[in-house]
Amino acid sequence: MVISVTFYERMLVPFLRRVTGDERGVSILRRIGIGMTITTVGMISAALVEMKRLKVAEKEGTIAVSMSVFWLAPQFVIIGVGDGFALVGLQEYFYDQVPDSMRSLGIAFYLSVVGVANFISSVLITVVDRMTSRGGRGSWFAKDVNKSRLDLFYWVLAIMGALNLCCYVFLARSYSYKKVHQRRVGVTDSSEDDV
Repeated sequence: MVISVTFYERMLVPFLRRVTGDERGVSILRRIGIGMTITTVGMISAALVEMKRLKVAEKEGTIAVSMSVFWLAPQFVIIGVGDGFALVGLQEYFYDQVPDSMRSLGIAFYLSVVGVANFISSVLITVVDRMTSRGGRGSWFAKDVNKSRLDLFYWVLAIMGALNLCCYVFLARSYSYKKVHQRRVGVTDSSEDDV
């Protein structure tokens, strides 16, 4: 995430400034949407890697699978990049779009969103575990990782991420930004103050 944020700020934003003329490179809501999209792709990557791991485990018939740990790298890199867009975009949103007198409260809202998301993820795991272990079936979170179905859980997360992204895009399209003074790159006339 640190590498992706640095890359975004140092290399991507200057390029996007020239292309879009916007000081931020892309709007806050677009940045959040890009992060949500990348994170959903990360869940798809995690599901595909887990499917591969289960196939190797079934073929070898052992608990220890002879797959390299670097198979985990793609999903962690993808999710780190996605978080670099989404979480930093959320922080910008809660700092920039609240009334000036409530900026501290805006950052508190940002931290609250992250905290509530962690609680919801714990509840989701509990619900999925109970639902999948009904009727004597094995839970998706079995103690033996080779009998669990984490790949299905990752697919559920990817589907939820895609649905969440669709709702987000629908709501973000009708959002109007708070009027703040932003510098337009390349604008030299007096209309700059109207932006």
